[in-house]
Amino acid sequence: MLNYEVDPAVLAPFIPRGTGLDSRNGKTFVSVVGFLFQNTRVHGIPIPFHRNFEEVNLRFYVRRKAEDGWRRGVVFIKELVPRTAIAFVARKFYNEPYVTLPMSHQIEMSHTLAGEIQSVLYLWWFKGNENYLKVTIRASAQLLREGSEQEFITEHFWGYSAQRDGSTLEYQVEHPRWRVWEVQTTELHCDVAHLYGRPFNNFLSQPPSSVFLAEGSNIKVYKGVRLKV
Repeated sequence: MLNYEVDPAVLAPFIPRGTGLDSRNGKTFVSVVGFLFQNTRVHGIPIPFHRNFEEVNLRFYVRRKAEDGWRRGVVFIKELVPRTAIAFVARKFYNEPYVTLPMSHQIEMSHTLAGEIQSVLYLWWFKGNENYLKVTIRASAQLLREGSEQEFITEHFWGYSAQRDGSTLEYQVEHPRWRVWEVQTTELHCDVAHLYGRPFNNFLSQPPSSVFLAEGSNIKVYKGVRLKV
């Protein structure tokens, strides 16, 4: 998870109705996130050849005042996956901005720290060129620190997606607190201007505010509900 401070004005066109930007200490963030999905099921059913796959997304953070209090969530600007069917389902049922590109990943294990990850690499090919994000890890995974930037980034348990008719779809994402590794080195090689839009180029070309690797876990994504706003 590579996290960059960004001008809120850049995100204004992407904010779904009924939500507002979520910030930490007055700072607004976008994140470039690499995921590895494993044993994926849709409505409890495994889809052959679509259970294990990479995803790289650009996302930002919002919140909404509900009857039970503030709900803190994520909005995706673009999500890259290697399977056409995955992108089709996500667009059809959630109107999420999925794009299909050739992708791969590499995970290297440390020879000095038994069972520990040494580096993680996600690659994707866009307009015939190789793009990638890579991190190398320092020390062992640790519990999230209360009030940390890592906690802010990972503890958003709702998703919000603008729909074609202008309404907003809200869906819950359920997972336990993750352990995180501190990152020693970071590389992002990406055609930001053409993939995400020129307004993001200046921000994603700067050093990130924070970078970390999250352990991950079982994740459950619930059926979406349209907001009445």
